[in-house]
Amino acid sequence: MPRLGRRRTNDRIWLTVAATGATLLGSAAIALAEDAAPKIDSGDTAWMLVSSALVLSMTAPGLALFYGGLVRGKNVLSVLMQSFILMAVISIQWILYGYSLSFSPQPDGFLGSLVGGLGWLGLQGVGAEPNADYAATIPHMLFMAYQMMFAIITPALITGAFAERMKFSAFLVFSILWATFVYDPLAHMVWGTGGLIRGWGALDFAGGTVVHISSGMSALVCALVLGKRLGFGSDPMPPHNLPFTLMGAALLWFGWFGFNAGSALASNGLAVSAFVATNTGAAAAALTWMIAEWFANGKPTMLGAASGAVAGLVAITPASGFVTPMASIAVGGGAGVLCWYACSLKMTLGRYDDALDVVGVHCVGGTWGAIATGLFASSAVNSAVTTQGLFISGEVGLLGSQIAAVLVSFALAIVGSLACLGIASAVCGGLRVDQDDEFSGLDLSQHSESAYVFGSGGGYESTSHGGAAARVSENAVMRHAEATQ
Repeated sequence: MPRLGRRRTNDRIWLTVAATGATLLGSAAIALAEDAAPKIDSGDTAWMLVSSALVLSMTAPGLALFYGGLVRGKNVLSVLMQSFILMAVISIQWILYGYSLSFSPQPDGFLGSLVGGLGWLGLQGVGAEPNADYAATIPHMLFMAYQMMFAIITPALITGAFAERMKFSAFLVFSILWATFVYDPLAHMVWGTGGLIRGWGALDFAGGTVVHISSGMSALVCALVLGKRLGFGSDPMPPHNLPFTLMGAALLWFGWFGFNAGSALASNGLAVSAFVATNTGAAAAALTWMIAEWFANGKPTMLGAASGAVAGLVAITPASGFVTPMASIAVGGGAGVLCWYACSLKMTLGRYDDALDVVGVHCVGGTWGAIATGLFASSAVNSAVTTQGLFISGEVGLLGSQIAAVLVSFALAIVGSLACLGIASAVCGGLRVDQDDEFSGLDLSQHSESAYVFGSGGGYESTSHGGAAARVSENAVMRHAEATQ
């Protein structure tokens, strides 16, 4: 073959090799880029759908039954109604603007560290594709739905503090305002991109500050502002249906696996670790509350064991994705004793009427859980722990961040709740039902319904409810006036 022909043949070969190499390199680059891009994982998606449903079940029937059994028979429907209707009210609020205020990124600046932007109003831009800032393996809309369940249960927790005495209209206005001006900004500060508390390095795996401290401290504000129930401190007010309460506590324990293990946002080892920590913390607290009560009062009670389990679940919530099972025993066991003492102290002081012990369980338990995270958090459990807890590393940095997060949560809950109560009072002509309505019960006076119909019984005073409640005895009014002075 002539030399020129051979040269042309060689050139064509080398061009072919070069083109093939470029194609292979380009394909490899595309494959690497695709691997690096967020991808929906079917297992993670399935787990998060289940977790979302589990968290929703915590509000109703879980919390509704837990609270419903603790009130008197004439108020049980009002408590059930409050939990149930919040599933509707907050779902709409969250989709319209709550999710955007909580998680949408803001331009750089101090305002952006306090509250989210308006870019996701009406879920604009929130669809089936993942959002790598929050969850890279599930649809963005699923992350939104999961967080919505947290937003639903948080104001529902507060209702236990003002049970049996708040107008339904005032409750609705207060709940919408509170979700907007307390919950949404705090969720952004703790979990949102660029959030203030998140930037400090504070850890809150599933809502110790966002859910429990905010609701518990707000509950204290509500109890103080609304005042005590008629006859509080002089008339017996025992729970009317403890089996309801036990069923509610069991459902809360069950649903809490979605609350905590679901906060791993994936079906992985971290979810398993949080699952085990959750169960361990609840078990330890149920035992320590029961034992403390047994020593103090001579007998263990079912209500004490159920309340202790809930206290343990509250305390382990912020720590569940960061601590070992042995540390979970310490967190839950400590919560059982601390929360039992806080609830007992309320009765000793008698200065406020937190009807269903929201302050003692959620504020105290949430605060202990947030601080305990600063004591026990371990990078061996979760690689996101860059500064380990005091008892693990001997360093105080994380503990300081946790305490700062608690204080900010306290401040926002106090100021925000006072503002929301003031607006609700102005809009609704007061926060509290009148004395006639309170005496007859909120089931009748607010909803024209009775939970139990046993002739003239069921825990009600005799009444013909045609829009006017039974008259309150002068003695009951006088006792209330004396108690609130």
